[in-house]
Amino acid sequence: MEFRHLRYFLALAEELHYGRAAQRLAISQPPLSVAIQQLEASVGARLFDRDSKGVRLTPAGAAFRDSAQTLLDRAEDACALARDVQAGEVGRLRLGFVGSTLFNGMSAWLQAFQASHPKVEVVVIELNSQDQIDALLGEELDLGLVHTDRLPPALASQPLYDEPFLACLPAGHPLAALERIPLASLSDQPFILFSRKGSPDYHARIVEICRRQGFYPRLQHEGRHWLSVVSLVSQGLGVSIVPAAFQRAGIQGAAFRPLAEAIDASAVFAAWRRDSAGVLREQFLATRPGAALRA
Repeated sequence: MEFRHLRYFLALAEELHYGRAAQRLAISQPPLSVAIQQLEASVGARLFDRDSKGVRLTPAGAAFRDSAQTLLDRAEDACALARDVQAGEVGRLRLGFVGSTLFNGMSAWLQAFQASHPKVEVVVIELNSQDQIDALLGEELDLGLVHTDRLPPALASQPLYDEPFLACLPAGHPLAALERIPLASLSDQPFILFSRKGSPDYHARIVEICRRQGFYPRLQHEGRHWLSVVSLVSQGLGVSIVPAAFQRAGIQGAAFRPLAEAIDASAVFAAWRRDSAGVLREQFLATRPGAALRA
């Protein structure tokens, strides 16, 4: 049985006339007759009675008609779904993100994408950079927003935006009275840093920023998420150097000040598997509001 057999059957079932049905199908009558005979042989039942009075559906044909229409409708739905998935109109996007993106316009980005792709399900998962890399390699994420472009060969990336680093101090700290914080003034302070395990590259960058100013940070605590780092600072447990986005997190008790020295910015990258399908990923990246994702 072929789908064309079902289309021919339904046309004849509506017209009950071989000539009109053939004209409607844009074929001649002999191929239509052959197709109906083939369909009846496949079904194992006579679907039409033919005599001098015309063409009539048999009881078996009448019973078959509704099921045949359902089969065709489902086939058309399946074809439409396949086209929509290929075009990126339907599907599921599993998105990992680092905490700083929450304060750099990620909600506006998600809303813009969902408005233009209402049939796409977006699942967002907050993970540190290393956990996102592992999840991408394990095919548990489709796209990650990470703080590093030092990735395994199986992953690709593109830069999204960057923002300055700020000194993060307890609000009552004497250095918080300064407009700009010289890095060297933090050399004897207990530091709270992002976990080395959570993002080895990011941890190393902060240490290198301090080393260039002549000291190694006196590490007191580590956090697996930047919000944890800022929260520990706000409770007076140390100081840190954090991406500027976190001054918009609204954590009471933390003060943010520009650094006196010019240092490399904090960068966010999109990362994905090189061998993964890219339509949804590309469309999601294309909807990013450029101005909204800048510090």
